[in-house]
Amino acid sequence: MRDPRIKVLVTFGTRPEAIKLAPVVKAFADHPRFEMDVCVTAQHRSMLDQVLDTFHIKPRYDLDLMRPAQTLPDITARIITGVCDVVRDYRPDWVIVQGDTTTALAAGLAAFYEQVSVAHVEAGLRTDEKYSPFPEEINRRLVSCIADLHFAPSLRAKANLLRENCLESQVHVSGNTIVDALLWVVARLGSDAPLKRALDERFSFLDPTRRMILITGHRRESFGRPFENMCHALVDIVERSPDVEILYPVHLNPNVQAPVKAILGGASPALSRRIHMIEPVDYLTFVYLMTRSHFIITDSGGVQEEAPSLGKPVLVTRENTERPEAVEAGTARLIGTDRARIVAEAMRLLNDDAHRRSMSGGRNPYGDGYACARIVERLSEAAGGPRCVLEEFAGLTRELAPI
Repeated sequence: MRDPRIKVLVTFGTRPEAIKLAPVVKAFADHPRFEMDVCVTAQHRSMLDQVLDTFHIKPRYDLDLMRPAQTLPDITARIITGVCDVVRDYRPDWVIVQGDTTTALAAGLAAFYEQVSVAHVEAGLRTDEKYSPFPEEINRRLVSCIADLHFAPSLRAKANLLRENCLESQVHVSGNTIVDALLWVVARLGSDAPLKRALDERFSFLDPTRRMILITGHRRESFGRPFENMCHALVDIVERSPDVEILYPVHLNPNVQAPVKAILGGASPALSRRIHMIEPVDYLTFVYLMTRSHFIITDSGGVQEEAPSLGKPVLVTRENTERPEAVEAGTARLIGTDRARIVAEAMRLLNDDAHRRSMSGGRNPYGDGYACARIVERLSEAAGGPRCVLEEFAGLTRELAPI
C-alpha cells in the first residue's frame, strides 16, 4: 500500500535558491503529513555546498552538473534530463522549485514532462523587460505557465500573476522565505557566543572606528562596463571618506573577478588598506557582515529582501528591479551603474544622518518569518488536508497581507 503521506521533492541548484528553500525543507521535514527529499543540481557547486552545510541539509539526490564554462543550453539540457530521472525514481506528488534560475525552469519542465504537480516559491516577480535580468525574467515567466501552485512573496507579485491569467485559487501570498532563513541565522548568531567570537576574530581586520560598506555584485547584465563603473565608484568613495572601509566578497565568476581585481586591486596603497576583497563567504557569515555594515551596495535580489529586517539601507546597482516593494518602502534605492550616481548616493548616506535613518527604519515589505508555515499549509490543503496543519502557527498561516 502506498504511503499516505504527501511526497514532496524540493529542487534547487544555486546559493540563493538554497538559502530560500532551506527553511522550506525544514518545515516539510518537521511535519508528519509529508515525506520530503531534496534534489540539488549543483548549478553552482561550492556556493551551494556552503548553504547545505549551514542548514545541515543532506540531499538524497545530487546531480553535480556544474561544468567549467558551461553554457545556458548545456546546463538546461542536463538539468531536464537529470531531474526527469530523479522524478521517475522518487515518484513525488509535488516538485517544488524556487525563483527564476535555470534550475527552477528546467526542473519545472522535467516535472511537467513526467506529469507531476509543480509548486513555485517566490512566484510572480516581474520587470516586464524580456532581457533584464537575463535569463531570469523569461525563466520565471515560463515557470508560471507550468506551476500548479504559485507562492507569491507580495500582493504585487500576486497581482502580476493574476494579470497573466493565473487562477486566483492557485495563487497564495506567503511572504518571502528568505526572511524565515534570515531570522533563523540572526537568532543563531545571537545565541551562540562562541560562534560570534569566532566571527569577530575572523574579521578583526575591520576597523570598528570606521564605517563599513558591504558590496556584492554578480548579474550578467552588469558584466563589462557596468562593473567597471561600480569599481571606479568604490575607489572614489573610499578616497572621499577617510573613515570608510569597503568589504567585498567577490563572486567567483571571471567576469566579476577581472574588473574587481584590476580596479580595486590597483588602488593606491593608502586606499587599498581600506578596501578588503575576500573570497565568497557562507550565508551565516554574510548575515553577520550585513549586521556590521553601515549600508550595502548590491545588485542582489536577496539582499534587497533581507536588509530591511536588519535596518540596513541598500543601494541597488541595477537599471530596474523585480522587487520594487523595497524601493517603495524607502529601504532601497535603485541607482544603476553610473559612476557619478553611485558616488553621490553613497555620499548622501554617509553624510546625511536623517536620510540614512529614513532608509533604516521601515518594516520589511517581504515578510514576517512565517512564509514556510503558509506554504506547508497551502500545499496540504491542495492535497485535501485540513487547514492549519502547523498548530504552532495557528492564526499566522493566513495569507500574508498587506505587503
